[in-house]
Amino acid sequence: MFRVRDDYRRAHLAIAALFLFLGFQYATWVSRLPALRTRLDLGEARIGVLLMVCGIGAAVSFPLVAVLMKRLGSRLLSVLSALALAAVLVALSVASSYPVTLLVVFCDGVAVGCLNVAMNAQGAALEVAHGRTAMSRLHATFSGGSLLAALLASAVNAFTPSLPVHFGVAAALLLLVLGLARPGLLTDDRQPAPADTPADAPTGQKRRGLTLPSRVTVWMGLAMVFGTVTEGAMNDWSALYLKDVVHAAPSLAPLGIAVVAVMMVLARLFADGWRTRFGDGRIVRVGSLLAGAGLALALLAGGLVPTLLGFACVGVGVAAVTPCVYVAAARQGADALSLVAAMGTTGLLAGPAVIGFIANGSGLTWGMGAVAASAAIVSLCATQIRWPALTDAPPTPTSASPAAPAPATETVPTEAVPTEA
Repeated sequence: MFRVRDDYRRAHLAIAALFLFLGFQYATWVSRLPALRTRLDLGEARIGVLLMVCGIGAAVSFPLVAVLMKRLGSRLLSVLSALALAAVLVALSVASSYPVTLLVVFCDGVAVGCLNVAMNAQGAALEVAHGRTAMSRLHATFSGGSLLAALLASAVNAFTPSLPVHFGVAAALLLLVLGLARPGLLTDDRQPAPADTPADAPTGQKRRGLTLPSRVTVWMGLAMVFGTVTEGAMNDWSALYLKDVVHAAPSLAPLGIAVVAVMMVLARLFADGWRTRFGDGRIVRVGSLLAGAGLALALLAGGLVPTLLGFACVGVGVAAVTPCVYVAAARQGADALSLVAAMGTTGLLAGPAVIGFIANGSGLTWGMGAVAASAAIVSLCATQIRWPALTDAPPTPTSASPAAPAPATETVPTEAVPTEA
């Protein structure tokens, strides 16, 4: 009993370190965009291209990630992609031309795509092996990593504006985190076979090449797209909405981002308990409806306080969407998880731009209305997804050992489950 609990805690901390790693790494170099712009003499358009190239690298990494997950497994892929991300920081600190910086940032995007899939596969495997929800708290750790990176950037800038010093310190800290985390990461035989793979299929057939996504996987991808559109658009447009539509004071405009971020982190800290009690499907359906309805009512009511309350509903409502969808996708196998992760990146990239086009043609209120509609669409997609259920039986000591685990038996979800095409 105590060994099982200790093994769970050790693995949970190790996987959480991966999420913290990714949040810390990305926020580290993004926080120094002004310094990169000055050193390379970049305009706003080139900065936009730089960020877009990073997203493109993550989006196009899907075929590579699917292959690497099968050949290397999530444990080794996590370590290798994390090492690559640390190297990216060092390369960015010395890149002296814009084309070289674009190449480095593209590689960063690919490595981000690899680590994103691998660490979520580790999180899903942890839930299966121990029969406990954990993914939402892991995603909250990502936000904690971003906060720590911002604090480090401020501290280093107080002593020196040097990018090599800042990024060198950050890379050293990341390597330390990775070194501490690596022994506790789970081996890949904890991960269940894809749910839509016949049990009697030969092993080589189960793991060979890319396959066409199932209907349920497509619904997962759509849920992830519209969920990340909601998240990304709130981060990019909430401050402008408060300033231009609500006419809030300039000092209050950043409150939109702060309210969404704080409520999302708090909700993710508690969401695993909600998942255990109510089930992933219900949490996603009700949460996304809360986000859409709360934001829509806030847009109709107008005013600073109703708007901030609507933004809070979005933060709470969408907090568990991506963790739950990642868990469901991981149960479908590496290909499904890679595809869903890539579609999520696409939503983050394209969503804010689409909202901008709507706002340019019809006004920002209509643009934010599209965000509310996007959240509601997530709820519709959630009705078509096969949501996993954790076993009620506690794991055996054998299944808790990272060296030789045995997957826990999964119960059949009691929610309405669509039949695969």
